[in-house]
Amino acid sequence: MTAPFISARVRRTGVAFGAMSAGLLALSACDKPTPLATLTVGTDSVHSEAACYNHGESVGTEAALDKCLNDTSGRKTVDVAPDDDIHFGVDPEIADNGWTFYLEGQRVEPEPNKNTYRTFPAEVFFSSQTGEPITAVSLSIVETSEKERAVTGVWNFQLKKKS
Repeated sequence: MTAPFISARVRRTGVAFGAMSAGLLALSACDKPTPLATLTVGTDSVHSEAACYNHGESVGTEAALDKCLNDTSGRKTVDVAPDDDIHFGVDPEIADNGWTFYLEGQRVEPEPNKNTYRTFPAEVFFSSQTGEPITAVSLSIVETSEKERAVTGVWNFQLKKKS
């Protein structure tokens, strides 16, 4: 009886091919990552994944948007002094569609902006109409779709005033 012998080179090639196939299979099961939004104050930067993101399609109804804006699970907190500048950066994919700010769940700007980078003084976010001191504010970066005029992504942050 003769036993078939497989050379070491052929075995190594087979094992490498099997490992590569398994790796590709595992990668195909992964979701496409969401674009990032970044806040920078001084030398500190905070990056956030989207609380809701639908790759260019609407996230849904007004109720779905409210749920996205109030999602605290991935909300990043940034400590700022009133005299700091806050730098906002978004991936080009977000800027291409346009984005705006929501403070405490309310839209701040009438039209979306298409820049990848913007800067504002922190005092803008802590001023109050009633004169009451504000120590923290929920801020969301919201991506919109030009085609549908619908919200397609939400990134949540909390600005906390340094004492």
